[in-house]
Amino acid sequence: MAACTVSFLLWIVALQRISAQDYSSQWAAHIEGGLEIAKKVSEKHGFVFLGEIFPDYYHLEHNHVSKRSVNPGLEHHKKLTSEQNVKWAKQQTILSRSKRDYLTYVGDSRNSKRFASKGGLNDPKWPKMWYLNRGKDMDMNVQGAWEEGITGKGSVVTILDDGLEKDHPDLIKNYDPSASYDMNNRDEDPMPRYDQMDTNRHGTRCAGEVAATANNSLCSVGIAHGASIGGVRMLDGDVTDAVEARSLSLNPQHIHIYSASWGPDDDGKTVDGPGELATRAFLEGISKGRGGKGSIFIWASGNGGREHDNCNCDGYTNAIWTLSISSATQNGHVPWYSEACSSTLATTYSSGSNYESQIITTDLHHECTSNHTGTSASAPLAAGIVALTLEANNKLTWRDMQHIVVLTARPTHLLASDWIVNGVGRKVSHSFGYGLMDATTMVRLARKWKTVPAQHICNVTAQVFEKPVPARSTVTIQLLVKECNSVNFLEHVQAKISLTASRRGDIKIDLTSPSGTKSTLLAPRTHDNSHAGFHVWPFMTVHMWGERPFGIWQLTIHNEGKLLGRSSLHEWCLILYGTKYSPRTLSPTIYPVEQPPKPIPRRNSKNTKKKSKKSKSQKQSTTPVSTLIKQSVSSYKPNVHIVLFPFKNSSKLSPTLTDNIQTYPSSHRLYSLQNVDGRQTKKNLSPERNISPTTTATMTDWEMVFYGTILPPEQTHILPTMSIKKTMTSEDEPEQNFKSGECRVTTAKCLECAFGYNIYNGECVVDCPFKTYEDIDGVCSDCHYSCYTCNGPNDYQCTKCWGDADLTHALGQTYCYPKNIKHLLDDKTWHIIATVLLIINIFVLLIFFKGGFWTKYKPGLDPGYGDYRLANQMEGDDY
Repeated sequence: MAACTVSFLLWIVALQRISAQDYSSQWAAHIEGGLEIAKKVSEKHGFVFLGEIFPDYYHLEHNHVSKRSVNPGLEHHKKLTSEQNVKWAKQQTILSRSKRDYLTYVGDSRNSKRFASKGGLNDPKWPKMWYLNRGKDMDMNVQGAWEEGITGKGSVVTILDDGLEKDHPDLIKNYDPSASYDMNNRDEDPMPRYDQMDTNRHGTRCAGEVAATANNSLCSVGIAHGASIGGVRMLDGDVTDAVEARSLSLNPQHIHIYSASWGPDDDGKTVDGPGELATRAFLEGISKGRGGKGSIFIWASGNGGREHDNCNCDGYTNAIWTLSISSATQNGHVPWYSEACSSTLATTYSSGSNYESQIITTDLHHECTSNHTGTSASAPLAAGIVALTLEANNKLTWRDMQHIVVLTARPTHLLASDWIVNGVGRKVSHSFGYGLMDATTMVRLARKWKTVPAQHICNVTAQVFEKPVPARSTVTIQLLVKECNSVNFLEHVQAKISLTASRRGDIKIDLTSPSGTKSTLLAPRTHDNSHAGFHVWPFMTVHMWGERPFGIWQLTIHNEGKLLGRSSLHEWCLILYGTKYSPRTLSPTIYPVEQPPKPIPRRNSKNTKKKSKKSKSQKQSTTPVSTLIKQSVSSYKPNVHIVLFPFKNSSKLSPTLTDNIQTYPSSHRLYSLQNVDGRQTKKNLSPERNISPTTTATMTDWEMVFYGTILPPEQTHILPTMSIKKTMTSEDEPEQNFKSGECRVTTAKCLECAFGYNIYNGECVVDCPFKTYEDIDGVCSDCHYSCYTCNGPNDYQCTKCWGDADLTHALGQTYCYPKNIKHLLDDKTWHIIATVLLIINIFVLLIFFKGGFWTKYKPGLDPGYGDYRLANQMEGDDY
């Protein structure tokens, strides 16, 4: 009994220790007045000035505060904040950050000279660098860029990690001290701390992948072997929000690319992200870094695959500012450590199974290794490719780079079960993003790239009031987006969600776009037993890139918990990032599609006109053309507006469009012919200039713009006097049926129905079918799985049950209980039995405590002990 009590107390103490925050001896403070004032204030109250984080934000440390403590330094904090110039201060807590390599030791082959040269490079390990030199679309296609003279020259990359062996003979030529700093020892030397296990080898290995010198007869070759490389030592000590922020904002006008292969613990139960200072560092970086073009942050997606982790619970890879990179094995499989999530943009190669090769790079002690692993190895490879791309065009913004990655990534040879084709015809996967990065294609596209239009942000809040999600059930909420603050073409999509759950790991969240692209924002995590849920957590997906935002968005929450594992959705909103104009019209590339459209036979003018008239009289679903099609057009009249009439049962365009052109006289034109971005077209398209019939033009894009009303104008005058009839039939509203136009707003599916109709699976119906109910938005939503018909989404809102269940009324609510247990619930005998058993248990416990458990000890037996002893303790026994 005593041992059990002690164990219980130790367990309680351990829980308190786990839940408590570890406070460091460091502070971040906002001190106005400049650097000298900040130093004086710090010195006055015993703080050591460590450096500037942002303008007027400083990093301080107090030598009389423990390096790590569960108790905050309230006295010193109060003195600091009492100063008039101190507007804000916060004692820093210690964060848990893990390197993302697989750290089991594998014997390295350090004798580099046994490898022969290949492909014109004399670096001894070049022949074994399979991810760069095996060709046939089976590598990352860097040699084509090298052959064009692109080596990353002028690009500056820094590795945020545990240090950099700057004197390594394969790195020293490209080492850049202006891109380096030691946040742990607070000096400008990023050299790692050496120990017997070489635990601080990580940063040096990542640096070699980027910028190891080529053709020096040493070790390997970096992807961007002409780039400058630096390192920030920040993981070999206590990591705080201030340490992260200073690392992410180091010399942002000199450093172009920040590569990070670390993050919150990949244990399948952590939900963590950047703090307020690190978040500001990201924002400052993308808005002011590189002269306003934006710093480029590349992040490893995570190694929690074996723990069923999800990188959307990592606020670094889940952010729109980072280029999140996943891994593929040598044979194109999903690695066992890989985390699948919707925020992953693209993939590079890394390690896999024991029989698959790993990544070759520089190592500590001026050595080489053939065993760099995990997504830690993938992010630096991506940084090297980005460095090549920046040399080709140093005017690219941080968003330009993400667009180029999406456009050029190759899904071929990557094997995953979840590949889908999104609404603009592009393949995407939760494991690989848009596919394998292609260096040469990125470089060639960058040379002729035009900056994407300005980013716009649209917030759409759903009206949700404590939506319960019972165990083993699914709740779906729909959100209609009709207009969206100039966001017409999507980039990133965030769903900010607040929910509670009995067990957070039982929750799965899916988001479906109006184009039908389904993206898993959160998969179940078997190790996540937390009751904390999510509080305004921004789940992010890139799977809808390029789609239109208009229509019905669908959020689906699955609760896969046990019978009593309830959950509740408190609020959610969509944050849509994108552009007003299509970026593809401003760039010279064609969006790759899964099935390119095929030309249809040419038709003569009469047939075309007949078909055009016929198409106007028939109701047909219109699907936005999502691909950019280059076609030769015979131009026989100048400066015309092109109007395309879709043929019946076909969305394909004719290669010769002269039969489909409707022309207007110059006097009838309202606007001059302009490009999408508002620029005037070339002068040789003016009406006064005659164009030869043999002149050809190239159409690079087209779109249809519809103007109109939601309801027919002839019905608007009777709307105030009409009332909705839930039992309305087609006779109640003459000439209203699906073909004659009860669908008022249409894309690929119906978005809004006429008066008295409901939306069900994209069609308009009078009555919602069984297993659905009519919600307040006029949409047929799913009933709880136990209900046959219902008046709401919950299990207590059933109106009719399935054949094997009976309807039960209780406290004004109606449930469907299976018939085989219904009689047990109606039977009151179990109440009596339970009451009797409870009384017997209480009686036994009273007898046990009164006379059977404790016995009066006789003082004469052992005067060394107290007056009482355990009943089952023998004389002479110790406690």
